[in-house]
Amino acid sequence: MNIKDLLKEKILLLDGAMGTLIQKHKLTEEDYRGEFFADTALPQKGNNDLLNLSRPDLVREIYSRYLEAGSDIITTNTFNANRISMADYGMEDGVYEMNRAACILARQAIEGFNKKGNIEPRFVAGSMGPTNRTASVSTDVNNPSLRGVSWDDLLEAYYEQAEGLWDGETDIFLIETVFDTLNAKAALAALDKLFRVKGSEKPVMISGTITDASGRMLTGQTLDAFMVSVSHFPLLSIGLNCAFGAENLRPFVEELASKTDLPVSVHPNAGLPNQFGEYDQSALEMADFVKDYLENGWVNIIGGCCGTTDTHIAALDKLRKNYSPRILPAKDRLTTLSGLESLRLTPSINFVNIGERTNVSGSRKFARLIKEKNYEEAMSVARNQVDNGAQVIDIC
Repeated sequence: MNIKDLLKEKILLLDGAMGTLIQKHKLTEEDYRGEFFADTALPQKGNNDLLNLSRPDLVREIYSRYLEAGSDIITTNTFNANRISMADYGMEDGVYEMNRAACILARQAIEGFNKKGNIEPRFVAGSMGPTNRTASVSTDVNNPSLRGVSWDDLLEAYYEQAEGLWDGETDIFLIETVFDTLNAKAALAALDKLFRVKGSEKPVMISGTITDASGRMLTGQTLDAFMVSVSHFPLLSIGLNCAFGAENLRPFVEELASKTDLPVSVHPNAGLPNQFGEYDQSALEMADFVKDYLENGWVNIIGGCCGTTDTHIAALDKLRKNYSPRILPAKDRLTTLSGLESLRLTPSINFVNIGERTNVSGSRKFARLIKEKNYEEAMSVARNQVDNGAQVIDIC
């Protein structure tokens, strides 16, 4: 069955944390290296994505545990399987195979599960994490324009990862734990490019992470602005994961459900970490907090993030069967724009000032500054318009 049709029938269950179950095995450096990477120069302990190649049996077993717990969607062990993150381990050249192998292992786990008599459809979601760099925030407080990664670097890294996931036959792409929307937009651009190259498309889920009680992401962007920023792309769902447990995530799930016309996904942590970085919230405690989401009709996809295990997912599976999925509201046809915050052009707004001097066709000064790569002074052109009352900057 098509996943879009299935979302109308029931609340779908995402799996839980991969890293949490891997940690329970207390793997050694040799376990991570395996037979094929015994001579790798840099330490590999903690490189969970490498296990797709060095310990496929372990990864497949974890997928199977989540299937037995009731998961409809299995997320691949590829959260950090991109060239930028893998540079820390010197494993950049293994990225494509890590992603491809992760999908193949998930497919094998589903096939094994189906042989036991399961007839419900199960899906593989190719996980694409945020990388360990940010394209929006400076890496030096004394140099606001300095960045640790460029758009082109992110686009190239995400395309390589997406190609591996595609060739491994993922059903869905999951861009998750988004803390910088610019990184996420690079991932979306990479998928758009891949779909054009392949001549077909696959569903795309996106999930952001709120990092403080004010409801903003690490870059300072609000949840509403994040929703607007990615609304150009035909998404399967939009959601929240990580950072908080289900209790603290509640107001943001409510906000998301009230503002988006897309299916909502939520996979929170098992509470907040203790002083040792471990998660103590039990499966029943987590399910009790999630129950509030379901009773209010806020979600279409539920699952778990850091600290959650197959026990947590089994508890959520039992719970979700008693509730119907969120009913999608009618699509909002208003013009919506975003920066760190959102702007909706509603009928109640009388007048919107649009600054148009950041225009290489209409402003000789701005064109000259761009040609000279004098971006700081070019920014002052935009800043001056904002100071004079512009609510929107039109960049040409």
